[in-house]
Amino acid sequence: METRPPVPPFTYESATLKVRMAEDAWNSRDPETVSRVYAPETVWRNRAEFVTGREAVVKFLQRKWQKELDYRLIKELWAVNENRIAVRFAYEWHDDSGNWFRSYGNENWEFNEQGLMIRRFACINDLPISHTERLFFWPLGRRPDSHPSLSECGC
Repeated sequence: METRPPVPPFTYESATLKVRMAEDAWNSRDPETVSRVYAPETVWRNRAEFVTGREAVVKFLQRKWQKELDYRLIKELWAVNENRIAVRFAYEWHDDSGNWFRSYGNENWEFNEQGLMIRRFACINDLPISHTERLFFWPLGRRPDSHPSLSECGC
């Protein structure tokens, strides 16, 4: 069986690492890479969309990143308890008309013993922003360690 360390029960330190690993995967914008952190039978609620299984996650992410261009994400640990992690996040993106947005959200994650996510519940709000209001300017891909955190950005 696959294992994705760190595994539960999580400490503050191991949960912080798990959150950063998730952020890095999502910033890759590679649906296959991202899907591997989820259990094959994972269940999601993302906004008003319900997704079940890794294959559905891949299809969901393909659609997401076809719409949300130049996507850059920061995640931050909010709370942790045994096999559950709560996260807050913000990401910036633009549509194919050049309209910029900052999307704010919260996620609740539940993991199996192997460290694979079995449940993900996400609530997300999109705020239209101007190009001059953008805060996330690193090159596409992993956020540099020197870039401010979500709290440091004031998000």
